[in-house]
Amino acid sequence: MDLPEHLARLAAGPHGPGVGAFFDLDGTLVAGFTANVFLADQVRHGQVGLREVARTIAAAVDGVYLGGDPTKGGDRAFAAWAGQTEDTVADLGERLFVQKIARTMRRQARELVVAHQRLGHTVVVSSAATAYQIRPVARDLGIEHLVCTELEVRDGVLTGAVRGRMRWGREKGAGVRAFARGHQVDLRVSYGYGNGVEDIDFLSSVGRPIALSPDPGLRSAAGRFGWPVLDLRDPLGGDVVGAARTMSALWGMNVGAISGLAVGLATGSRRRGVATAVDLACRAALSLAGVRVRVQGTEHLDGTRPAVVVANHQSAIDPVILASLMRGEFTVVAKKEARWDPRSILGAALLDPAYIDRSDSAKARVTMAQVAERVRAGTSLVIFPEGTRSPTPTLSPFRKGAFHLASQAGVPVVPVVLRNTGEILPRHARVVRSGTVDVRVLPPVPGWSADDLDGQVAALHAAFQATLRDWPTDPVEGDDDA
Repeated sequence: MDLPEHLARLAAGPHGPGVGAFFDLDGTLVAGFTANVFLADQVRHGQVGLREVARTIAAAVDGVYLGGDPTKGGDRAFAAWAGQTEDTVADLGERLFVQKIARTMRRQARELVVAHQRLGHTVVVSSAATAYQIRPVARDLGIEHLVCTELEVRDGVLTGAVRGRMRWGREKGAGVRAFARGHQVDLRVSYGYGNGVEDIDFLSSVGRPIALSPDPGLRSAAGRFGWPVLDLRDPLGGDVVGAARTMSALWGMNVGAISGLAVGLATGSRRRGVATAVDLACRAALSLAGVRVRVQGTEHLDGTRPAVVVANHQSAIDPVILASLMRGEFTVVAKKEARWDPRSILGAALLDPAYIDRSDSAKARVTMAQVAERVRAGTSLVIFPEGTRSPTPTLSPFRKGAFHLASQAGVPVVPVVLRNTGEILPRHARVVRSGTVDVRVLPPVPGWSADDLDGQVAALHAAFQATLRDWPTDPVEGDDDA
């Protein structure tokens, strides 16, 4: 069974909160094991020695493959947290999510979660992992409920012991059944997604079990029980072809920029030279990287100048895509540390960015006032109001600097919603993957006022979320391919 077939079956099935959708974490929502990420961090910071790592791994192998107690490996891992405050471990989970775990989340698993949420189902993460591993993933997916291993806490400090029993095997199934009783969920019409042989009891608890990218043991069991198997794609790494495309894109960007500047020299117009250089550089880079940009609503961008152009930000390729759409004079805002970054030298030479010193609010205000004056004089501004790249497609909160500037300059804000850029060039990746990026330019938003800035920013953030959640599929008048 493939994903579109399963999604069609979902849509034809029962709706409402009485239907549960229970998702395992490791190997299901994320590729790999979050416990390995935590253990590696403990080793890196000297909190766990190599001898203890070997014992933990041996216990896990014995429990999973050799018939021993499968919870002993987890018990040893949890014991390493003894003496740490609960807040410290929760903060560790948040940091590791951003740095490591977010990139392992399966895009197609996200689609599954969203599909259940749209049907009004009660969505739950059910896992042998702890809440410290699960919560950042669950929050990013908009999942409220957890059935997981709970650790003992005394006066805000972890003891290193498990409270009750680890939610492994039968204990996970028992947890799911207890949750269903307490939340009026009918397990007979509910769904379960798991990947390991240890999930058999849990999956047997629901009326619609799905073996999702299963290991050999669960795949064999699914065949015996007649359970559907759904194989999802894992997040991909770079390959030789992708590396070659990336190098070609960088080369093409430089050639395009030089060619554009040559046009400026020939015509005696710096403005025309810069505009041509940016356009040629970005389009050449995207073409050579195998990235197609599919745009809706370009008339909102082309017909509104000067403006503050804001976009969501998940990938280092986002500025290139936006620049390829910005026909005309524009600049950007960057943190001051980027001034001497070799990767931004070309952009700095062409766009004359405004560099913000985030450590000095007074200097930052002066810089933004200068930018506002440039915008009033006719130069549009491109800025990412999330402030930094989001680790997943989930939209982060908007900072208000861009909108204060729009109010100061008296210009409209043009919202540009980007989709799929994190698939093309994931956070921390160095190799661009070929594919299609979808862009939706929303109608300009005029009339920014300091008196109602919070409400205006919240409304725009909601518009971005709605567009990402329900992406327009039908072409509209004025749509264009970049």
